[in-house]
Amino acid sequence: MLTRTRLMVLLCGLMIVAPAMAHAQDFGIVESAETIDKGNFKIRANPMVLFGKDQDKTIGVAAAAGYGFTRNFDMEAQLGLYDGMMLFGANAEVWVLKREPFDFSIALGLHARRGDKTVDATGIDLTFLPSKHVTDKLDIYGGLDFAFESISDRFGGGSFKTVHVVPGVEYKLNPDLDFVAELGLAVNDAARHYASAGLAYYFR
Repeated sequence: MLTRTRLMVLLCGLMIVAPAMAHAQDFGIVESAETIDKGNFKIRANPMVLFGKDQDKTIGVAAAAGYGFTRNFDMEAQLGLYDGMMLFGANAEVWVLKREPFDFSIALGLHARRGDKTVDATGIDLTFLPSKHVTDKLDIYGGLDFAFESISDRFGGGSFKTVHVVPGVEYKLNPDLDFVAELGLAVNDAARHYASAGLAYYFR
């Protein structure tokens, strides 16, 4: 059982890392609803700028590597690096609708958070992602992105949720290289706004 002194120390520690918990956006969506073509590999890198909620701007970078298993199913390994915080995880995405009259996919993932400026936590990611072809090269998308976080008992336990609405664009620079940019709009108090842009390269 915690003594009053140890409890105060723990609470002070949680107050110190609270800003890191609050900017817990992880990897972004950074893609349209289409999954990776069967048998193809994809790598992606996208800097992340987190802002708002009366906190200093935070800059990090996210990266992903994925593989297309079928015509409508892929998986990606993901990494996010911020000052004093690292996130790593993976997700699986199913392409549910194909141009009827738009594309729509659902992604489910897991991630973990570690670092000296955050609490240890694990999370479940859930993304609903519609997108639409505007031209042969340009897609627009608008995702609804959830993260359900569970804090390690070493840091007092507990849980919180972040929710973002994410409009974005994906533009084909050449058959193997896409430019992707998006804005993550925080819906609830635990989330922060973010902006991200990056490149995705496909090995066909």
